[in-house]
Amino acid sequence: MWTLTGFADEISPELDAQLETLRAEGIRHLEFRGVWGKNVLKLDDDEVARVKALLAAAGVGVSSIGSPIGKITIGDDFAPHLDDFRRALHVARELDAPFIRIFSFFIPEGDDPATHREEVLERMGALVREAEGRGVTLVHENEKHIYGDVPARCHDILTAIDSPILRAAWDPANFVQCGVRPHSEGYDLLRPFVAYIHVKDAILATGQVVPPGEGDGELRETIGALRASGFDGFFSMEPHLSAAGTFSGFSGPDRFRAATQAFKGLLAEQGIEWA
Repeated sequence: MWTLTGFADEISPELDAQLETLRAEGIRHLEFRGVWGKNVLKLDDDEVARVKALLAAAGVGVSSIGSPIGKITIGDDFAPHLDDFRRALHVARELDAPFIRIFSFFIPEGDDPATHREEVLERMGALVREAEGRGVTLVHENEKHIYGDVPARCHDILTAIDSPILRAAWDPANFVQCGVRPHSEGYDLLRPFVAYIHVKDAILATGQVVPPGEGDGELRETIGALRASGFDGFFSMEPHLSAAGTFSGFSGPDRFRAATQAFKGLLAEQGIEWA
């Protein structure tokens, strides 16, 4: 049975409002990216402990740490970023999160990504080595303008690193915004690595983010193929229906619920149960 989760900071910066909306939609997990106006990696230990207690009281688990790791330019100093990643590992352990989202570094505009491949792989390898033995899987999101923004370069990273703790987080809207039809042009290549799904859709002609099923993200085709392949994992709502920035997005409770209900409708079309 598939499990729904979501970037709850798209609902509100306040944890109680996040939990209220999740509860209304029957969602018992969240992807933890931020709360109280702070990114997850900026929370101190007391704040993390407070989050843990509130989530436990609400019966809500953490599906993934929605970290910004890898969202720096490839030429930026990596050492402090690696320290940030160690913090992400610590928070994942404290909140019992099985996944941490990561990225493969922004490529300067106009540069050929191939010229940065060696450095990208070195940094991605360092992240994997740091995470080994920590009981967590890193999922690489195909964010636009990073090295791994299109299927071929995502595949390059995953096969070159060749680690069972580095998998793919499939984001159809991000592929669309890179001019890719996700299922038609990327699914078969990346399916062996897909361990986590972001639920977000977009229109190919404009890049505008729209509710699930209303864009060119080929969600229906992907859902059907995932079911046929035996996929069993998290589907994380990331609607981005009011605002979309480099490090976060926002939808508000009403639009978050509307997007969630639209996705539930896609599942219902194919008779797919969720929890």
